[in-house]
Amino acid sequence: MADLQDELNATTEVGDLDRPSAPVAPLDGADPHVDEVALLVDEPESQADEPAPVSVRGLLARHPVADGYCGLPGILRRLSWFDLELGECAVETDLPRLHAGGAGAQLWALDVTADRPVTSALEQIDLVNHVVARYPEGLRLARSASETADARAHGRIAVLIGPAPAAAAGDSLGTLRGLHALGLRILSLRGAQWAPQDTGLTRFGEEMVRELNRLGMLIDLTGAHPATAARVLDISKAPAILTRSGARALNSHPDNASDELLVALREGRGLCLVPCSADRTGPALRDVADHLDHVRRVAGPETVGLSGMFDTGDAHPEGLADPAGYPALIAELADRGWPETDLALLTWGNAQRVLRGTEFTARAARRRRGPSTATY
Repeated sequence: MADLQDELNATTEVGDLDRPSAPVAPLDGADPHVDEVALLVDEPESQADEPAPVSVRGLLARHPVADGYCGLPGILRRLSWFDLELGECAVETDLPRLHAGGAGAQLWALDVTADRPVTSALEQIDLVNHVVARYPEGLRLARSASETADARAHGRIAVLIGPAPAAAAGDSLGTLRGLHALGLRILSLRGAQWAPQDTGLTRFGEEMVRELNRLGMLIDLTGAHPATAARVLDISKAPAILTRSGARALNSHPDNASDELLVALREGRGLCLVPCSADRTGPALRDVADHLDHVRRVAGPETVGLSGMFDTGDAHPEGLADPAGYPALIAELADRGWPETDLALLTWGNAQRVLRGTEFTARAARRRRGPSTATY
């Protein structure tokens, strides 16, 4: 296990969040007002009497946004033609807006159909592969934290496939393994037949969680019944995530997380990705910032991240209509006193930590057990 632990802690994403390896280039299309917002970084008293200012533009160049939920595959499959490189008015996410917002990675969610969930999941994975291959100078498919960091180092935006609804696996561990081999990295448990509301998980459901751990797939608890979430957190050896959940203490939307769940997520080193959704967080940018403040206060700065919810059909808060709005949100948090270290965790560090933690768990689990043969 020691060699695995050394590998886990060897990268700059885990240990050196604020040491850029190259000069920082400005973000194209950034709001000029954002450049004037200063983040405060403590310096030794011998060097300066006051903290040195660091621009939001500079922060996002070093620690880009890992956006936790984008519905682009479901939109693109209904379009006969699109151009993500020059800009596309039919979608909310394209390369110019991603670059303007300082994005470095996105999770592309699969929107499967109820009558043929497995087939539609396969079709959308195929679509994602074709879209990424069409824009090699802007996008790169990533299946791990290392590939995500490599894409960022080469100036590409990393695309990770998922989450997909549990129905995409067809209640089959073999199908789940096939989807993982094709690149799926996140499975949502909401609506799974093996996760009933009264007991949380059936015995097959518990085996599904163990297999997800063995494969190195993230478990998305967004909208899951509290009994299901509690049982998953008890069983899973890997961090769990909420891909699009605000704070229920501020907004009673059913997808939002209670303070009890946030605390449990912190104890399991998981992650709550707060969405830019008017329904979940509120109609204004400051409402999203309020939810981020609450999650950070209750669960700590290592448990909070960002989720755009772009191209999902959801209405967005004013000022966050597309990924280009991220610098304004970071500026708002900086004005509220968030230190650079916490902002770096919010945008990039926490997502990388959870990915690496899940991969480390998978390596250890594969030493203990082989593929499960359980059936539903």
